[in-house]
Amino acid sequence: MAETSPDDPAADVEKPPTGDAGSGASSTPTTGDVDPDSSTPVVPLPAVFRLNPLTYFAVAMMFIAALALSGASLAYLGWTLLLPVLFGIWVARVRTVVTDEGLRVRGTWRTRSIGWDRLEGLQFPRWGSVRAVLDGGERVRLPAIAFRDLPRLSAASRGRIPDPYAAAAAG
Repeated sequence: MAETSPDDPAADVEKPPTGDAGSGASSTPTTGDVDPDSSTPVVPLPAVFRLNPLTYFAVAMMFIAALALSGASLAYLGWTLLLPVLFGIWVARVRTVVTDEGLRVRGTWRTRSIGWDRLEGLQFPRWGSVRAVLDGGERVRLPAIAFRDLPRLSAASRGRIPDPYAAAAAG
């Protein structure tokens, strides 16, 4: 390869970006892409936060254990077969959804919508799940959100919820 000097006209030619030509990269932002105006990744809305899919393995293990229990005495322990079914429904149901309007929280018994104007911050208790602190001091549990989810949650909220990892890296 020949070296170019600063006076060489070939040095002014813009070089194409390096990488795989067949990588299939598109110009539309997808999850994991970075917004050119900022360093935050673009997350398409609505962003859904669910429990880890590995939780369904626990449902299967509960079913095997309940099957063994009910096999011992179906008349007395047959009701234990309902426990993995109820747990599986709960795992499929609970989630937190981030939209342009705010947060939609689906818990065990009800669904609740929280507007961005009502959200004052997040609380991370030592034991238990993350809670959204609303104006007036009310706290709402955010299922399927953990501290490790804050970068994605911050990107989905378009910066309304700050990312502590980015703040620590910046300063």
